[in-house]
Amino acid sequence: MTRKSRGIRRVIEYLPLVALGVLLVGMVFPLLMIALTSLKTESEYYANGPLALPQRPNMEILAYAWKSTDYPRLLRNSAIISISTALLAVGLSLLNAYALGIGKIRGRSLILLFFMLAMTLPAEALVYPLYYFFKLVKLYDNLLAVILSSAALLASFGTYLLTSVFNVFDREILEAAMIDGCSKLQALFRIVAPLSLPTLSVLFVFFFIWTWNDFFLPLILLISSRNYTVPVAMALARAERNVVVTIQSAAALLGILPCIIFFAIFQRTLTRGVTAGSIR
Repeated sequence: MTRKSRGIRRVIEYLPLVALGVLLVGMVFPLLMIALTSLKTESEYYANGPLALPQRPNMEILAYAWKSTDYPRLLRNSAIISISTALLAVGLSLLNAYALGIGKIRGRSLILLFFMLAMTLPAEALVYPLYYFFKLVKLYDNLLAVILSSAALLASFGTYLLTSVFNVFDREILEAAMIDGCSKLQALFRIVAPLSLPTLSVLFVFFFIWTWNDFFLPLILLISSRNYTVPVAMALARAERNVVVTIQSAAALLGILPCIIFFAIFQRTLTRGVTAGSIR
C-alpha cells in the first residue's frame, strides 16, 4: 500500500469522528449561548453581545425566573406527568408485546399494523377527540388527562419495538418454566420482564424525556396555571417578557436543565440497554 493510499484511508477513518464533532458543536452551542446569556444583565448583554463571557455571573435573573414562574410547582407537575406516563407506557408496551411477540395471537399482523399507524398519527389530529372525551369524563384540565393520552401514544412505539425483541426470545426457557408449573402471567413477570430489563430501561428513559419535552398536549389539555408543566410555563414566560433576552434565556435554561440532569444520571442505563440489545 502506497503512502498516498494510506493517507486517504486514514482520512476516511477519521471522517466519522469529524462528523460527530461537528454534530456535537451544533448541539452544544445553543445550550452554551443560553447558559451564558442567562448569567448576564440586560445592559451587559447589549453592550458586549451574546458571545462574550459574563464579567461576573449574575444569578439574579435565574432567581427571578425561578420565583416568577413558581418553578418548584412546575417541576412537580412535570415530574408527576413524565414519571407516570413513562411507567404506564412501558407497562402497556410490555403487556401488548408479550401477547403479540410471544403469545402469537390471531390477527397479529393486523394489530401490529394498527400500532404502526398509531405511531404515524400526529398529536394535532387528536386535539378535538381528546378535548371532548376528557370534557365528558370530567378530566379536562387534570394531570391525568395528559398522562393517559401521552401513555397511549407512546405505547404504540413501545409495543412495536418490544414485539420485535420478543419475536427472537428463547422459547425453550418459557417451555421449561411451563413444565415446572409456571403460568403465563408468572412467566411474564418472573422471566420475560427481568431478562428484558435493559430494553425496558431504555424505553423508560426515552419516554420520560419525550414526555418532559412535550409542549402540545399539556398546552391543550391543561389550561390552569397551577397545572402547567415546565415547557409550557417557560414558553409563556418568554412570550410575556419577549423584550428581555436574559429572562428568556433563564426560562429556557430552567426548562431544559432537569432533562439534561436526568439524561446524565441514566446515561449508563441507556448505554447498557443498547449494548445488551446489540449483543442479544
